[in-house]
Amino acid sequence: MLLELAGTLAFSASGAMTGLRKHMDVFGVCILGLTTAVGGGVIRDLILGRTPPATFQDPIYAAAAVAAALVLFFSRIRRWLTRDQRRYDRVLFWMDAAGLGIFTVLGIQAAYEALPQPGLFLLVFVGVVTGAGGGVLRDVLAGDTPYIFVKHVYASASLAGAVVCSLLWTPLGEMPAMLAGTGLVVLIRCLSAHFRWNLPHARD
Repeated sequence: MLLELAGTLAFSASGAMTGLRKHMDVFGVCILGLTTAVGGGVIRDLILGRTPPATFQDPIYAAAAVAAALVLFFSRIRRWLTRDQRRYDRVLFWMDAAGLGIFTVLGIQAAYEALPQPGLFLLVFVGVVTGAGGGVLRDVLAGDTPYIFVKHVYASASLAGAVVCSLLWTPLGEMPAMLAGTGLVVLIRCLSAHFRWNLPHARD
């Protein structure tokens, strides 16, 4: 529960910050925060046949996401974030990286809870969808090209973390596998940002 709450708050912050950058009103900021925080989980649950999705059965995480977005909308915090572009970028990066890592492994955990013996492809696919799905919805709603297609190594980091978490789940156990997967996602994101790693781009 604590891990999921941490991921929810991190992703909500990244969504809300996108709304602040777009000069949205408080409703728009809250919607982006909520969508980023729970969007990947809703898609995951639909894939796994868990209906209604967990977000609607236990709204505590949705409430936490909206609360986090509202806090960031407070004028003093909003000005502190948006006054310095480097500070804004740094906070957004860490919130997004943490959310991506946490939700990637939570997707794998959900697959194990839903199915007795999930295959590796399903585990990895659900992990990446859970990790990156909310960010894709955030960017579409904000009118941007989804971040995973144009910025650094993003979905690829989630993919690597999902593979490692899935492979370590049986030999090491649930928590060590989840920590290893989360750590790898964040590490790859940090390295890709520091060294400006990018996948090959289509060029004119």
